[in-house]
Amino acid sequence: MGFLHRNIRLPAAKYRGVQWYFVTLCCAGRRRVFADEKRATWIVDELRRHATSHRFAVHAYCAMPDHLHALVMGLDATSDLLTFLKNLKQKTAYEFHSEFDRSLWQKKFYDHILRREDAVERVAAYIWMNPVRKGLCKDPREYAFSGSFVLDWKRDGKPVETWVPPWKEKAPATKATTGRQE
Repeated sequence: MGFLHRNIRLPAAKYRGVQWYFVTLCCAGRRRVFADEKRATWIVDELRRHATSHRFAVHAYCAMPDHLHALVMGLDATSDLLTFLKNLKQKTAYEFHSEFDRSLWQKKFYDHILRREDAVERVAAYIWMNPVRKGLCKDPREYAFSGSFVLDWKRDGKPVETWVPPWKEKAPATKATTGRQE
């Protein structure tokens, strides 16, 4: 009997139209593919190209060494997040595999459809602050592989992070529940 893969996606119709999405694509094996400046620049350029061709605005992005975050918005009824990300992953995976004979991406990706309470500015700040949280820089404006394709976020001052992705919202672990000291 083969291993069953659980479908983690909502119905496809939820990913079409004018809508905001927070997405994370992780490198296979969490390898630090984008720690290389040339590859980080390449993935940002590919993100821009695919977003444009699939009718998405990229409000915020950050190419971390082992993953890519983006806050995107569909620009019209034909915008399809699943097709956009599938094409982005396929094209970049093919090019990467041709050069390095290795997989680029993990099979799936994380997505969060923004809700009314998810302020776009706070989600963007979360993305831009990622290199600061990981100790890659002290000010997010110093990090070369993050930005926006629709606004000049660096001139508006240092973003203040207040949003937390839903998968990170959980009750704090205690010694009694984990069996270890925190």
